[in-house]
Amino acid sequence: MSINNKKCIILVDGSNFYFKLKDLKLSYLLTFNFSKFIIDLANDYEIVDSIYFIGKIRTDGSKKSNLMLSNQQKLLKHLSKNGLHYKLGYLLKYKNDVYHEKGVDVNIATHILIATYEDLADKIVVISSDTDLVPAISKAREKGKIVEYIGFKHNPSRRLMHECNKFRLLSKDDLVEYTKKSHKQQ
Repeated sequence: MSINNKKCIILVDGSNFYFKLKDLKLSYLLTFNFSKFIIDLANDYEIVDSIYFIGKIRTDGSKKSNLMLSNQQKLLKHLSKNGLHYKLGYLLKYKNDVYHEKGVDVNIATHILIATYEDLADKIVVISSDTDLVPAISKAREKGKIVEYIGFKHNPSRRLMHECNKFRLLSKDDLVEYTKKSHKQQ
């Protein structure tokens, strides 16, 4: 329960989060302590929801897509064990086995607006550096919501830092405690 009876929702752009961690050589998503991370981000707010957004892997029978699907299923199970919901967009496969996410940003923006218009939370925490979210963030702020951008010191989004009420930039040192093997969920 929160100290001040204020509520928050936490929205994680999964691909963005993964690649930022990978840049820091911390891409241990299957052992990442999301439970503690989300609680720490909420600070003294009650968490009403925490959602991890990711593109859904579809297998085409290839070894690569089968491995990607297996890894994603493990990740989704790990997220659930850590108390996070997940919402799936999709992955579009291009030539040379290159994949691009589709629908994830729209899904995050929609959840920002739902939280705003259904008055689900006082604060919306956004873990993404995607500036496509700016119109939804602006509308949430216009309606009196606190929007906090969680970014990464090594590659912050200056635009989101400017557009949100608050921001926090995480360093490798800030994140390493969540990646320790001792935090692995059973």
